[in-house]
Amino acid sequence: MTVVHIVVHTSENKKKCSVEPLRGKDGFRFYPFPLNQDVDFSNCFRLGIGGKNLSVSDALMGLVVLDGTWRHAGVMENIFPDLPVRSLSGWQTAYPRVSKLYEDPDTGLATIEAIFAAFVLTGRKTEGLLEHYFWKEKFLRLNQRFIVDNKEK
Repeated sequence: MTVVHIVVHTSENKKKCSVEPLRGKDGFRFYPFPLNQDVDFSNCFRLGIGGKNLSVSDALMGLVVLDGTWRHAGVMENIFPDLPVRSLSGWQTAYPRVSKLYEDPDTGLATIEAIFAAFVLTGRKTEGLLEHYFWKEKFLRLNQRFIVDNKEK
């Protein structure tokens, strides 16, 4: 089983954190940011904007996901300069954004949405991932074409 490493910025509100329900589940490891331990991220890729499109050829690699506001994302990305970046082109978020101070990227997804999309694109099982996600139905509806296309392969 490949591991999903979730690096959570310490300023994240756990009550609003979309990936908190995954804590303690097999295959998911959580780390606070800034990292206070050495972690082996070899044979991993990081989800991000501007990388090569994620595909089933990445299925055997571990996944690193940064969980924080878009304002913090740049600083968080800087500690992973050697990790290949993979992108999730075309997926749409259902998460309502309300930042009055910072502009979020149009292609940005909630962390749980990004993990779900990565699982679909790499052929991993998605059961239970969105179980506690409030905007699950809207997200699935917005991205139905990707989910159907990848289940047929």
